[in-house]
Amino acid sequence: MTQSTATLPDSTDVGKQLRDSMAAVRLSFTWLGVRRTLTPQQKSTAAGTFGAEGDYLSAGKKLLNTKHPKFKAVTTVRGEAVAFWKNISVPWPEPGIRLMRQDGIRSFDQRLRLLSEQLDEAVAELDHHFDELKESARDRLGSLFNEADYPSTLRGAFGIAWDFPAVEPPNYLRQLNPELYEQECDRVRTRFAEAARLAEEAFIAELSEIVSHLCERLSGEQDARPKIFRDSAINNLTDFFARFRSLNVGSNDELERLVDQAQNVLHGVRPQALRTSGELRQHVATQLSGVQSVLDGLMVDRPRRNILRHSRPEAEAAG
Repeated sequence: MTQSTATLPDSTDVGKQLRDSMAAVRLSFTWLGVRRTLTPQQKSTAAGTFGAEGDYLSAGKKLLNTKHPKFKAVTTVRGEAVAFWKNISVPWPEPGIRLMRQDGIRSFDQRLRLLSEQLDEAVAELDHHFDELKESARDRLGSLFNEADYPSTLRGAFGIAWDFPAVEPPNYLRQLNPELYEQECDRVRTRFAEAARLAEEAFIAELSEIVSHLCERLSGEQDARPKIFRDSAINNLTDFFARFRSLNVGSNDELERLVDQAQNVLHGVRPQALRTSGELRQHVATQLSGVQSVLDGLMVDRPRRNILRHSRPEAEAAG
């Protein structure tokens, strides 16, 4: 395999860029559980049907019909909140936390407040149908139905919360224990370097998936005719370019060149033009296939590059 000659910025430099420009953001939910584990007696009764022992059976019941339109409206708001949170941020090593641009905090807070209001409205609508949903559950669950499983109202049972947790060492530690403070600073630097690596991996994987899908749509045939593709196959790439420009911290020169290359290939290209011009369709497919080939190499080569990048500070210190 041909080794890449791309410049690999030092992980400490990239981590510092993240540290200077990003803020940690956490998204969490209060969410009504709609499943309950059966009681030991109920499991024993169910096990008897199969001639099994209750201790060797795992069983539960569904309290509400989550496919009800009003319930789906509630989960839709949650999905929009999660999608928005992920769309404007990059991963952080700790689960449940991501990094977003500091200059985007105000707009993020405004959007989440709006989504929180929409969630409250959707929950209020769902609450109007709560009795209906419980009656449906009573009919479906039979003797497993238990009124005590349900709250008196759904208001307050769903909610969105967001905050900006501190990921830097607390200042008071500098005075109380300078040595421990320095240890924490080292730990934070390592985490930001890891965050930069995670962001790079996420960008590579996302770009590879979008380009691969578009190439398959453009170059493939179905019933001896070009495959149909939706406008979103192009729009997804355009959206990716914007996100990458906003969140990229320059951790991989080769990835940046590939993004530039893909963006140039699609510059000024409209979905309808790809549908009507076989020549344009083939040109775009060929060019993007080249991008995909290099992306595949980056994904295979990624462990080696990470080892080199993380070992560089140690090598310099040893020298």
